Amino acid sequence: MTAPPTTTWLPLDAYGAIGDMQTLALSSRTGSIDWWCWPRFDAPSVFGRLLDADGGHWQIEPVDEPTAVRHLYLPGTNVLLTRFHSDESVVEVEDYLVIGGPRRLARRVTCQRGTTTMRVVIAPRPDYGRAEVDLTAEDGAWRLDVGHGERLWFGADVELGLEPDGSRLVAEFEIGEGETVAFVAGESPDLDDDCGYRRTVDFWREWIGRSTYRGRWREAVERSALALKLLTHDESGGLLAAGTTSLPEAVGGERNYDYRYVWIRDAAFTLYALLELGFRDEADAFTAWLLARLDGDAAAPAFGPLAPLYDLDGSAELDERTLDHWSGYRGSAPVRVGNAASDQFQLDIYGELVDALYLADAHGDGLHLDAWTHVAAIVDWVAEHWREPDEGMWETRGGQERFTSSLLLAWVALERGIRMADHRGRPADVARWRSERDAAHAELLERGWNDDLGAFTQTLDGDRLDASLLLAPMVKFVAGDDPRWRSTLAAIEA
Repeated sequence: MTAPPTTTWLPLDAYGAIGDMQTLALSSRTGSIDWWCWPRFDAPSVFGRLLDADGGHWQIEPVDEPTAVRHLYLPGTNVLLTRFHSDESVVEVEDYLVIGGPRRLARRVTCQRGTTTMRVVIAPRPDYGRAEVDLTAEDGAWRLDVGHGERLWFGADVELGLEPDGSRLVAEFEIGEGETVAFVAGESPDLDDDCGYRRTVDFWREWIGRSTYRGRWREAVERSALALKLLTHDESGGLLAAGTTSLPEAVGGERNYDYRYVWIRDAAFTLYALLELGFRDEADAFTAWLLARLDGDAAAPAFGPLAPLYDLDGSAELDERTLDHWSGYRGSAPVRVGNAASDQFQLDIYGELVDALYLADAHGDGLHLDAWTHVAAIVDWVAEHWREPDEGMWETRGGQERFTSSLLLAWVALERGIRMADHRGRPADVARWRSERDAAHAELLERGWNDDLGAFTQTLDGDRLDASLLLAPMVKFVAGDDPRWRSTLAAIEA
């Protein structure tokens, strides 16, 4: 349904992400869970107010308006704190998805000073708001049927009441200094000693403690690593591009797509970052996921060894559809689920992937024999097909072109393949790879460069600039102080 004119949309930086490597929720600085899919990342949402005023939410807040609010992570964890300050009290809401044991989203309210009254509103809207809200009281808890045979349980330390229309659970309670009141939603309404709090905090701190990064801005780097870890899928090893759908490229625009899938490109960049920080387990898990996609010709798309994206189960059949009953974030319609880009030919994904695997190979004990066989097959394929037009990195829907960034990343696939073969003496048609690599390099210089602009361009023989070319020095195609690169950078900046 369309959001009413009085709806106040929070800026996206008012949200923090929590997760358990199976699903992800967004909690706002107002104390509201406005996005949560259950039971996994790409399942329909239970709370979706991020995308529509009546999309469902779970609010916990003081009855009296606070004088100040702080929104921050517990250091070294993905436990999110919302701290409400007033003249009479300080109250914290801790939000997290429990690691280990029954899967639950936990919310713990603790009064640090004084006494105050808190308000709770739980307004689930299953199946992207399309399903009837079916809340049933059972053994001191509440059961919600979310469809597809899935159930969600709500438990609380205080009594939750069902509003007359049956669509919301509500409560008000007074909390005093040193007291904690807990709420959970998930596989079980169990409110054990601390709702899995200590176990969850210990998990995150042990994980980030394995980081080998010791450079500048360590706190910011480790916070970014914790965010990336939220997008790993423990069961499959897949690395997701995002935990949400349909957040707009520009407010009011139509480029609002579903990114809750394993994009080969995004996964490769994530893999590269995690490897640089010393997290090899995630690299090994994703490599296993990738090899499963490459095993078996029946699963391969018609346009190459890999599709641009897959769901967590490895399927590339991701029908795209719109949710016309939702307004979209700040009125940015349409809201989409699924993604038609799974049918596109995107040449650049092979360069990003081979580059990430090259890093894993160089920094570890080396790829397994079967893995190298697949890498060599990918590089052979690139050597044969790098001259073909594609939809490119930006997944354009206006037809295929010869994108300069696609050619750049095809060159990367060939160049890194040669390095991997030479480094460990692996069998490969290296002579052909070198010949095609040099031909790709020459074509990029000849047709990807525009003398009038003094810059590399979006397409071969084109006249448009493109931020994707900012990758050129990062993938070692050109030195950072090369005159052509400095001129390109200046043009893009302008």
